[in-house]
Amino acid sequence: MFTPPNTDQLVPTGGGDLLSQIVSWAFYAIFIIFIFYGQRIQMYIMVREVENSLHKLKYIKDEGRKITIEAIKEIGKPTTDPSPRVDRYLEYFTITPQSMDPAGIVAKLDHLLDVRDYRLKEEVKLMAPSAANDEVQTNNLENTLEAAMALNFIYKVVRHYYIQGKKTLSLYVIMQLQMILPMVMKEAEAYASALKAFAYGQPIGDGAGPLVAAKLMHGYPTRKLPKNCIMATVPLEGRTALIIKAEGPGGNVGKPGDAVEAVIEENEGKIGCLIMIDAGLKLEGEMVGEVAEGVGAAIGGPGVDQYKIEEKLTKYRIPNYAVIVKEDIGDAVSPMRKEINDAVDKVIERVKAVMVERTKEGDKVIIVGVGNSIGVGQ
Repeated sequence: MFTPPNTDQLVPTGGGDLLSQIVSWAFYAIFIIFIFYGQRIQMYIMVREVENSLHKLKYIKDEGRKITIEAIKEIGKPTTDPSPRVDRYLEYFTITPQSMDPAGIVAKLDHLLDVRDYRLKEEVKLMAPSAANDEVQTNNLENTLEAAMALNFIYKVVRHYYIQGKKTLSLYVIMQLQMILPMVMKEAEAYASALKAFAYGQPIGDGAGPLVAAKLMHGYPTRKLPKNCIMATVPLEGRTALIIKAEGPGGNVGKPGDAVEAVIEENEGKIGCLIMIDAGLKLEGEMVGEVAEGVGAAIGGPGVDQYKIEEKLTKYRIPNYAVIVKEDIGDAVSPMRKEINDAVDKVIERVKAVMVERTKEGDKVIIVGVGNSIGVGQ
């Protein structure tokens, strides 16, 4: 018997069904591709992001070099093109002392830093002969070159890991580089904004400590202390304040460790307390210019000055207090922000409060304004 065909099966497939099938097959194809090549695709995307940041870093580094050369030509009036010497300076390196003898490493590092500082200053004087007899201009140009050197170093390190990751096709090298790049770029941009401040002697965020000291010693005679520091003796809150800062207004941090050692020994250890004022690194969410206080030697750097201060304080059992102005790395090396300048008076009030609460009338108190004195005079 003849059976008529099922007319439902003869209805042509709609356009919507065909489209959904294509989408399904495309999804399956992409899924399979990502199973086998997903990691490599991800790496190419990361490489592209790192490449873009590297181009930006190169531009910042080249601009830093250009600004530095222009500053040397304008201030130092060289008779020949300083570019070759600047390029040589940017590649300058320092080898840290052997640490297998921990008992003697501080003295070795101290000597090495002295040699480095002397060598770099001599290089600046050769590049900028008109500034050779002006200590302020020499220090400012040295700081400018140091900022350009930091930018050059950052660029070369990022480039090294970028090429290494690309050569080896290592996802993890590229991934780690991409993860830290936002912070690296932030630091590079901070140094870039600092270049003109250093070249033309503008105060920077790191000068908060010296600015406090300068305000306290204003109008009082000063005398020189070891390693580019000065001191003024100021009557304050019924005590005698021995106020120390790096010599300004040139770009200079001095050696507060040597200065504090000298003052403590001069007074045979009869010091009520030591108060140190410095810029402190803020955490995200904290306001720039916040003031906080604590205990300990508030000083950064390689640790030589901190070691010297702590040794002397321990020998004479002198209490040590610290007041800091909070800022981030960008604020520290950039031209001083209004919030940091406004914090100076708050710091002075905190210092006076610590003196009244922690010492007796007639005591001698050492106050140290730690930081770069660029643009901050006596």
